[in-house]
Formats: sequence, structure tokens, C-alpha cells
Amino acid sequence: MTRRSQTVALASSMAAALSLLGANAFAQTSPAQPAMDKCYGVALKGKNDCAAGPGTTCAGTSKVDYQGNAWKYVAQGTCTTIKTPKGTGSLTPIT
Repeated sequence: MTRRSQTVALASSMAAALSLLGANAFAQTSPAQPAMDKCYGVALKGKNDCAAGPGTTCAGTSKVDYQGNAWKYVAQGTCTTIKTPKGTGSLTPIT
């Protein structure tokens, strides 16, 4: 077998192997993201993730620390265990 024949045979074998594996075998995967909850009343002034009520637009617009209608993403299941000077975090807006 000539060197060219060997190269062609090797390339064909590689192509066949890759087709058996499928395109997804080489796709990059990212680590699983932890589940998150929107936790109201725990964000510091200007550090909320979104929804800070009337007069605000979105992320970073809360007016005071621990604003009850501003939320921050936290690991799922931890919100109500977060203690602040105004109480604990809440899964719903605090009035």
C-alpha cells in the first residue's frame, strides 16, 4: 500500500468514526447552572437584579438597601433563610 493509499484509508476511517459519534459528541457543554429563585428584600441599594418598583427600570435601580419590591437571584431554597436588618428574604414582593 502506498503512502497516499494509507492516508486516504486513514481519513476514511476517521470520517466513518466521526459520523458514528455524531456532531454532538464534540459540542462543548457547560457545567449545570444551579436553580435560582428571585428573592425580594435582600438586595443592597443599586445591587438588585431587576424589578425595583415604580420609578425604576431594572437591574441596579433599587433606591435603598433591602427594598421590599427589589429582587436578587439567590440559590434555590435559600431565600427565606437570608437574614437582613428588616427581616428575612421573601419569594414575593414585600410591602
